[in-house]
Formats: sequence, C-alpha cells, structure tokens
Amino acid sequence: MIDHSTIERIFDAAQITDVVSEFVSLKRRGVNLLGLCPFHNEKTPSFTVSPAKGIFKCFGCGKGGNAVNFIMEHEHLSYPEALRWLAKKYHIEIEEKEVTPEELAKQNERESMLVVTQYAARQFTENLFHGHEGMALGLSYFRERGFADAVLHKFEVGYCNERRDDFTKKAIAAGYKSEYLVSSGLSIDREGYMFDRFAGRIMFPIHSLSGQVLGFGGRIIKTDPKAAKYVNTPETEIYHKSRIVYGIFQARQAIIKEDRCYLVEGYTDVLSMHESGVENVVASSGTALTQEQIRLIKRFTPNITMLYDGDPAGIKASLRGTDMVLEEGMNVRIVMLPDGEDPDSYSKKVSDEEFRHYLMENETDFIRFKTRLLLDEAQNDPVRRANLVREVVRSIAVIPDQITRTVYVKECSTQLGMPEEVVLDEVMKLRKQPSFQNRNAWPGQETATGNLADMQASAGTTTVSLAQRQKKLQETCYWSERAVIRMLIRYGSEVLTRQTNKETGTETITTVADYIISEINEDGLTFDDPVFAAMYDEITFSASQGLIPGDRNFVHHANPAISAVTVDMLTEKDTLSLIWGKHGAYVETEEMKIKEIVPDSVLKFKGDKIKMMQKEIRKAIAEAGDDDEKISALQQQYKAMTSLQKKISAGLGGRLII
Repeated sequence: MIDHSTIERIFDAAQITDVVSEFVSLKRRGVNLLGLCPFHNEKTPSFTVSPAKGIFKCFGCGKGGNAVNFIMEHEHLSYPEALRWLAKKYHIEIEEKEVTPEELAKQNERESMLVVTQYAARQFTENLFHGHEGMALGLSYFRERGFADAVLHKFEVGYCNERRDDFTKKAIAAGYKSEYLVSSGLSIDREGYMFDRFAGRIMFPIHSLSGQVLGFGGRIIKTDPKAAKYVNTPETEIYHKSRIVYGIFQARQAIIKEDRCYLVEGYTDVLSMHESGVENVVASSGTALTQEQIRLIKRFTPNITMLYDGDPAGIKASLRGTDMVLEEGMNVRIVMLPDGEDPDSYSKKVSDEEFRHYLMENETDFIRFKTRLLLDEAQNDPVRRANLVREVVRSIAVIPDQITRTVYVKECSTQLGMPEEVVLDEVMKLRKQPSFQNRNAWPGQETATGNLADMQASAGTTTVSLAQRQKKLQETCYWSERAVIRMLIRYGSEVLTRQTNKETGTETITTVADYIISEINEDGLTFDDPVFAAMYDEITFSASQGLIPGDRNFVHHANPAISAVTVDMLTEKDTLSLIWGKHGAYVETEEMKIKEIVPDSVLKFKGDKIKMMQKEIRKAIAEAGDDDEKISALQQQYKAMTSLQKKISAGLGGRLII
C-alpha cells in the first residue's frame, strides 16, 4: 500500500503536460494544448490539456481526468499501478515489500503477464551480455554486424539459451507461475512438458508506448532449414501485433521533434538507423500495416516516410496496404534504397552523414512514386494503363482533405498525360459509391438515415411507458445532484451573504457551502448517485473541520470516478447560466449571478427529490390494495408534497437553470 504523503509527492511531480506528451503530440492553443485523442479515432483534434488545472479532457469521447487517470486509461492500469508508473518516471521511491508467488497469483492476469514479460526481458539481456552461450553466439552475432552495446541496451536486446527448457525452469524456480509463462507466449505446454518458445534465438522485446514489455520477436542465428527465421509472440491478453509497432517507445520523442516518422520492415533496420543517428523510426515487423498502427504513429506526426529496398515485387505488394495511411489524412513519402539494400545493410556501407543525406535527397511523394512505378510496369499496353489509372485514382480518392486531393489530381493528370477533368471525374465517381462511403463504418455505427427514421418513429409515438418516465426522473435527479455538487466544489468557499448585528457590530458570513449543507441536511435529503454521495460526505466532513475542499482536491482524488466527474464539471463548454425572466432570456456568468444560482440549484434539487418521493408514494398506493387507512395516510403525504412542490416552484419564480 502506498502512503498518503507519497501519493501527494507523485501528484505534485506529475505535470499533466509532461505525462500526456509521452503519448500524444500536443500543440499550443491559447492557455491550453490540443492534440488527437488517444482513446478514440478522430481526424480533428478535440483532446485538450489544461496545464493550469492539471487535467485533460476530450470533447469528442468525453474522457477526462488528471495525470493518474490518463495513465490508468491509456495503459489499462489500476490506480496503485498508475501511481507506481508515475513514481518510476519521476524517480520517487515507494517502499513496498517484495511480491511473493502467492501474492503474484492473486493479481489479475494482465498484470501478472506484464511482470513475467519484464522478467523475461531482464533474463534474456543477462544471457546476452553475461552468459557464456549468449556472449559466444548472440553477442558475437551483433558485433559482427556492427552493432554497438549502447544501442543493444537501449532496445533491451537479449538471447534465449538453446537448451529447450532453460528459461522456463529458471522462471518457475524464481516463483513465476507456469500458467502466465504459457499465457504470455514465452513457454509452450505440450502434454505436461513445458519448454521455451524462443530457444536458441536472439530476442527483441516489443515495448508499449510507456515502455512495458508486451511481447518478443526471436531470430534464429544457427542454420536450420526446418526452423522459421523469425518467431513472434502469439496474440495474448497484452500483445496484439496489429496495435503496436516496434520501436515506438524509443522513437516517440524523436518523431515529435522531427515531425516525421520513418517506417521500415525489421527489428535490425530500426537498430541500424538509431546507430546512424536517425531515431524517429519504427518497424511494422513484417506484418501488413493496420489502421491501429497508423493511428498510433499519427498521434505523434502526420508525416510518414516509408523505406523500401530495390525489389519491385516487394514494393508493389507493400503498396497495397498504403492507401490506409492516405485515408487517415497522413502525408506519405517513399525512399527507394539502392538495389539489394535494406536500411540495415545500407546504413553500414555509408557514413552516418551520407545515410541521412540519402534519405532527405531521395524522398518521393507517394502518389507520384506509385504512378511512376505502375507506368514503368504498364509501358504502352492500353489495358494495363487503364488499370493503372484506376489504381492511382483509388489512392487519391481515399484522401480526406479536398485541397490535397485536388493537388494530386493535377499531378496525376500530368504524369499520365490525361485531362485533369477525366481524373477528377473518376475520383468523384468513386467517392460517391455507397461501398466507398461506408468503408470505415464502425461496428454498430448507425447511418444518418437510420437515426432520422428512429426520430420520426419516436415523434409519431404518443404513449410513453412508465419505465421511460421513471428513467427520465432518475436522470433529472442525477443532473440536479450534479449541479449542487458543482456549486460546492467551484464556489464552496465564496461568500453568499453577510449580516451585521446592529447591537454588537459583529458580522456573520454564510458561504456557499454553509448554505447548501444547511438546506440539504435540514430536510434530511440524500444523494442517490454514489459518486456524488461520496463527494458530499467529504465536503460536509471537511466543512465541519472549518475547511472547504476545492476542485483540486477532487481532481487529484484517489477515486478515479470522482476525479473524472470533477474534470467534467470543470471543462464544460458552456459555463453560463440561462435565466428566464419576465422579459425573456438573458445570459450572465455564474460568478455574476451566484446569489441567485445557488439557491435556485438547491430548490431544483429539492423539487426533483420530491418528484421521486411522489413517485414512490404512488407506487405504494397502488400496492396498498384494500388497506384504506394506509391509502389515506399516503394520500396525505402526497398532498403535503404537492403543496411543498408548489412553494418550490414559486421560489424559483418561473426561472429555468440550465
């Protein structure tokens, strides 16, 4: 368990901008920073970070919170795990006892698998640099290929010993459960006999954005025609190859700085480019690009440059999936390496300066590159040229930005010797096809037509069910409870009234918190929503001690639900209150109308509670049967509440608070 003072140190150290910037490319927008939300797919940034308030908020998907909430949500960690993550980042020591095998077994599967993969990475690195077999086979392999120890340590490269169950036995002896060794893909259980998946291979750990080891790629270094050259971790609870790219953890800061990401194919390509001083590079690890991988890169830059070797067949195969990159609105460029070279081999043949110069001088726009490549293939064959046009047009059509599409249409017409109007017409035809428009529809996503049909059907329905009315009442109570809590955390310490005793000259001050707590407690009212109830209990306890907790206390709250709802309250787009008077509507800020808004909020809260009570009474009357005495008593209660409801309405004076 982490003590309270350590938690406070972590919160003080964890600057929201610093934490979020590790995962999202942010740009200054006034006093705040803006970027693409990492929690949902968006093309227009709506993810906002407020350094002054220490919070983030996405106005697209609604997620928000503090630095700890962000790490919890992004890395799928529990509250204590997120605190430990931040403590490690800011070098804050946390005193905790060593986890025993029994305690390890009680942790959830994901956490246990991450513990196992981290242990494996350490063990493989130890084998490579200090083990007899690892040094003789693995380390000598890397040194023969010109890799320095610094870059090997940077990527935590290692070696899995050749004896088939060496790692598995060591891990079990160290207290790690066999079930997690298997579920993380490190070991294989074949009819009770457990052995290593990666025996005799050099190991490339695959990291998450935060540096956690999710899986491994293993390359064989001995000649064995029956064995696969590379073996990767299978799909697991923590490792999904379609969602990650190799090297993103080591490259993310360089990608932001250079505003460009180089995409290569293999692990050693990434290492070699780092050796050459090009650090803004990631690898697809031999898999076809996926939308998740593209969006991961797009968090840090909209500019991607793909490096291909001189094999035309391989290039053409790779181009088939590249339209997805254009479709995400990214700027795609291509670098063709000399024949027979890949980034690893070519970077070793030339100096670092020559390699970087080659990359800059040989970049070609993707559409131009694709057009030239296919033109060379089609030559003077009219049928093949027609197919070429369709292929290039499809690539242009997926580009979301109209101006960019127009530029490429012009370029394409020049390259192909075809009228610009013809190319544009083909692009527009393709974009109008229903199959093209719905190609990215999310599972379960409704079309506009469907929504309209639902609204029309609802409009034609005059009967509202009891369940619908009850749900509406509950929602009303939620929002009135929320409004009261919002007043407390935003204006709790503000002075509402001042009264001076004429005889003694003493002044009595009533704060917003004093007034609200007195009104609610006097009538014995409670909060139905558990989060609001917990917040109200904390506020009333603090108030009894002469303290009024402000919004910062709840933004940094240990309960993520409390933190999240506080951020929602602090980041509402419209913080004005709409007051309806006799002469129509006029808008004023809350601060200007605090003496009216606070009592109105309390009255609205009471009115909604009375409605709920009346509903309960009506239900009790219906269930009373022939018990006339009980029915009479309930009717009297209902009458009293109706009278009270009228007084509350009169108190509101016909004004509506939104």
